[in-house]
Amino acid sequence: MHEPARKCQESAREAVRESVQEPQESAREPVRADASVPPEAAAGEAEAAATRRDAGAAESSRANRGWWDRNADEYQIEHGTFLGDDRFVWCPEGLDEVEAELLGPTEELEGKDVLEIGAGAAQCSRWLAAQGARPVALDLSHRQLQHALRIGVSFPLVEADAGALPFADGSFDLACSAYGALPFVADPVRVLTEVRRVLRPGGRFVFSVTHPVRWAFPDEPGPEGLSVASSYFDRTPYVEQDEAGRAVYVEHHRTLGDRVRDVVAAGLRLVDVAEPEWPAWNSSEWGGWSPLRGKLIPGTAIFVCVRD
Repeated sequence: MHEPARKCQESAREAVRESVQEPQESAREPVRADASVPPEAAAGEAEAAATRRDAGAAESSRANRGWWDRNADEYQIEHGTFLGDDRFVWCPEGLDEVEAELLGPTEELEGKDVLEIGAGAAQCSRWLAAQGARPVALDLSHRQLQHALRIGVSFPLVEADAGALPFADGSFDLACSAYGALPFVADPVRVLTEVRRVLRPGGRFVFSVTHPVRWAFPDEPGPEGLSVASSYFDRTPYVEQDEAGRAVYVEHHRTLGDRVRDVVAAGLRLVDVAEPEWPAWNSSEWGGWSPLRGKLIPGTAIFVCVRD
């Protein structure tokens, strides 16, 4: 079964949890915009069954909040070295904002208000702060933001749904999202519209997602991942569900054309789409991303948008 953008692979969860350092209590606990939904405990879960079925906005949000809370420790252990504590990496290919400058020239970031959506442990925000920007790191997962506290932060952390950003109109000069939120939401136009609302005129939003063509291929890093297995045009969500049929992980497919139309429908102007090639230096495998596949088919699409 296809698992397009899952950021961590299955492993011995108990062994992983025993080795993770517990985040320390801090006066800078994430500000929670939705206090009615308690953070999920980082407990084990029964093996989920993978399927393709409809999943709405509420179900997707609830499932993915729980999944990331339960798997944040494992994710940070498995991918923390690759991501670094204060790097801005757009994708498993390893494209770094230092070289890409998709948000604009690095020297012009100083003094800019920047919203990072789906920040995880806030590695990108930490890099932005080092450039003199004023970032705010937002994530749906309480546990991911606790890892941001563990590493250390000098900027606000906000726990909220990307479809209901708890900020006033025109609060930010820039917004960014490296594989955050948009692959996991049922209504991407709602998220994009919210981003446009909180951007100032002339503001830029850059987001990366799994390249849509990957949905036609099995999510395998080896040769078995190079043969088309399903229709690229099938937008049915990928869902993992428990024995009672409750979704515990949801991911939504949009074709390349869908993504473009979503940006336009939200009132943003698309100025570039980057498709990073796999670099020779990167020998890592990350789920279905690998040097073998990366040299043949795109793994990531990065959309650069502007609010006029």
